[in-house]
Amino acid sequence: MTYLLAVDVGNSNITLGVFDGDNLASTWRVSTESRRTDDEHYLLFDGLLKSSGISQDDIDAVAMCSVVPPVTAMVRGALARLSDADVMVVGPGTKTGLKISYDRPQDVGTDRIVDAVAAFNIYGAPAVVVDFGTATVFDGITAKAEYLGGAIAPGVTVAADALYHAASQLRRVELEAPERAIGRNNVEALQSGLVFGYVGLVEGMIRRFVAELADPDPKDVKVIATGGLARVIADQTDLFTAVDEDLTLTGLRLLYERNS
Repeated sequence: MTYLLAVDVGNSNITLGVFDGDNLASTWRVSTESRRTDDEHYLLFDGLLKSSGISQDDIDAVAMCSVVPPVTAMVRGALARLSDADVMVVGPGTKTGLKISYDRPQDVGTDRIVDAVAAFNIYGAPAVVVDFGTATVFDGITAKAEYLGGAIAPGVTVAADALYHAASQLRRVELEAPERAIGRNNVEALQSGLVFGYVGLVEGMIRRFVAELADPDPKDVKVIATGGLARVIADQTDLFTAVDEDLTLTGLRLLYERNS
């Protein structure tokens, strides 16, 4: 049996997934550490594969994207040792099937393009992708397969950490929706501001994106949530067409198939 290994290197986490054909068979998430060597990445990835009964010989294709340049080479080196297959790294020259209309295409994070490819091919377009990661990132794709650009806001966790470090009387809280918007204690108040506050931000941005993408009917615009905190926010609004935590991994599979 042979598999495709997809790896998404983000600012906070490295997400790995193994595809058996179109089926995502296993996924893992580990912290992104710039001081971790390629040897350490190799041992870590090999251990994760073995935990699911997958050997190195089973991996016959590898695709990755990265928004952390200092870590990219280390991860790529580790992946090259895991498999004899060439490691496809998404970047300039990768065939995406999308027209990139950003002023400077090289400034777009490769994960944003990967997400856009997956959204366009799986859910259709026009589409808005909202990725809840270290940053909360909004991307717009037209029905004509054009990646227009997007918006970047601080992620929920980043905002929570900023409050914790800047306000001596506030502490870390679980990022979950409280029972009411008017908190009766600091925990509820923080959860309300972080979760319901971000819901308000997200709904406002989605409506603006939909208004710019709608052609001719706003109901035609698909809105997809992805990222580690996608479900926390998406559960509090009815504006999302789908919640797909594995959107980036699926996009890597699609790009590998397009470029192989």
